[in-house]
Amino acid sequence: MTIKIAITGKSGSGKTTITKAFYRIIKELFPDKSILLFDNDLTGELGHSFGFDIRNTIYGIRSGKHEYKTGIPEGMTKHDFVEWAIEDILVPVDDNTDIIVSWFVGAKDCRCPITSQINDACQKLIERYDFVIFDCEFDLKYLNQLVDTDVDLALIVANPSIESVKLTKRIAEFSTKYAVGGQLGVVVNKVNNQHLDTVYKMMKEEELDILGSIPYDEKLVSGTSDWYSNIVIDAVKQFYFRLNLPQENS
Repeated sequence: MTIKIAITGKSGSGKTTITKAFYRIIKELFPDKSILLFDNDLTGELGHSFGFDIRNTIYGIRSGKHEYKTGIPEGMTKHDFVEWAIEDILVPVDDNTDIIVSWFVGAKDCRCPITSQINDACQKLIERYDFVIFDCEFDLKYLNQLVDTDVDLALIVANPSIESVKLTKRIAEFSTKYAVGGQLGVVVNKVNNQHLDTVYKMMKEEELDILGSIPYDEKLVSGTSDWYSNIVIDAVKQFYFRLNLPQENS
């Protein structure tokens, strides 16, 4: 069974760094398991954080602008072609990990066949892996427009400010119906703020489930990091036990 984790929040909140922290932790806890990193954020930062300049995206398949690594096999149905094309744009990160980038996605109410074909192909791809970590856009709606899949954990990344609490509430409202059956909660990132107690109080008043907090890491702000942070990784480990995720290898 595939375990699916979705990291959401506003741009700049630290989603990519936290996505990579989960990747490192899962690799440590489950070294024999396969992982798919699914970049559903329009910035495409996840691929860049691994040093990849990924130009071939799911949008490229949809638009017909993708340049395939190999010649297109003959005699395929349209469904077969989309599945083959999805495989063609996977980028290996290590022996057990791949990354794929969606970029723009089609509207859910689009009746063109390619929309359902991409949904089906993405579903099949996701089911092949033990873990899938989605680095999402603002909320889960954008992911749902691409692939109609459930998630085990939807984690909203918030910053320690009053403005962020209001935005986090909106993200939670937009995402709830796409996280039915899974865990939906908040992690407060970049914690180095004298108003933190006020922020926590406001989140509880808004009935937001706070799963953990992550300290401010100066290296990430100075631009001297590749989105890896031992501070972030250690902080996620501290609240990992609260998450709807496997706790030990089996």
